[in-house]
Amino acid sequence: MQIQTYDLQRHLDADPIPPFILVFGDEPQQKLDIIDAVRAKAKQSGFDERVSFTLDSDFEWAHLIDAIQSMSLFADKQYIELTLLSSKPGAVAAKQFLEITKVISPDVMLLIHGPKAGKDVQKTKWFSALANQGWFLHVYDLAHSQLQKWLSARANKLNLYISQDALSMVADLCEGNLMAGRQELEKLGLQFPPQHVIETNDIANTMTQQSRYSTFQFTDEVLRGDMQKAVKMLICLEDEGIEPVIILWSIVNEAQTITKLLNMQSMQGHIDYKSLRIWASKQALYQAAVARLTPAHMHAINEQLSQADIMFKSAYIAKPYVILSHLALLFMPTHMPDFSLVNG
Repeated sequence: MQIQTYDLQRHLDADPIPPFILVFGDEPQQKLDIIDAVRAKAKQSGFDERVSFTLDSDFEWAHLIDAIQSMSLFADKQYIELTLLSSKPGAVAAKQFLEITKVISPDVMLLIHGPKAGKDVQKTKWFSALANQGWFLHVYDLAHSQLQKWLSARANKLNLYISQDALSMVADLCEGNLMAGRQELEKLGLQFPPQHVIETNDIANTMTQQSRYSTFQFTDEVLRGDMQKAVKMLICLEDEGIEPVIILWSIVNEAQTITKLLNMQSMQGHIDYKSLRIWASKQALYQAAVARLTPAHMHAINEQLSQADIMFKSAYIAKPYVILSHLALLFMPTHMPDFSLVNG
């Protein structure tokens, strides 16, 4: 059956864990939260051994089938995770999944997670067979109001006292990227003492006073067009261990905003920054970007960002910060490279 992400914990607390749990969607932080919660419940339920597989070109179904049908030497129950790189894994996978639903043991549970699964996928025989014997959770991006609720709950877990205005500011900064929101809250927890009520000026001061660079400072330089400084910041962010996908989201977010500004300027003859919730302090940065970039530039940039997004979500990237540097340099279009990230 399908259950909502916000209702998962209630089911985990009240119901026996099912043999199959399907988690699909493109929002990584919520997926991590769900998988962590399921792992904890599985361990509590006696599934002490965890085995992981990825359905890639080297994957062999026999290994998964053996894991499902074989008794573990180290534990009475096995918890298995299978990562799908596509929500449409193909005819062979569909057949194997149907067979697995017939042979699954009460001592084995299988969590399958992958990218967004459309209605066409949800209606397939293999997907329905798995979902009918278990739980299906579809992870959606959170709207601004939902994001604020998520951040508020996260802040409570961290014992942070944060005003509604400050919470809204954090939501504006990280909308569409819960990983960035989680990291910002964790930084605030380290920055301020217990019982301190965090306000908007605290967040602004924290961002400007940090000795280390932030993703927001990096994208500011990309907008400004200072690519030498932007690449220097990327090197620092890599040294600090910042997840590359967070930085990729920041670049994608700015590209989407610039595209909206260019469209607005073309259709209305002027730009209404307020309607896009762009603060006065950042308007000059966007003006600089809009002045040097055209719709054609943004079309090429968005195409390469789309390629990068697929790569970062579905494959191991040996040098992700090299790709991020390339993407940042595209925002200074003295020469727009004509090559594919996939083939390059």
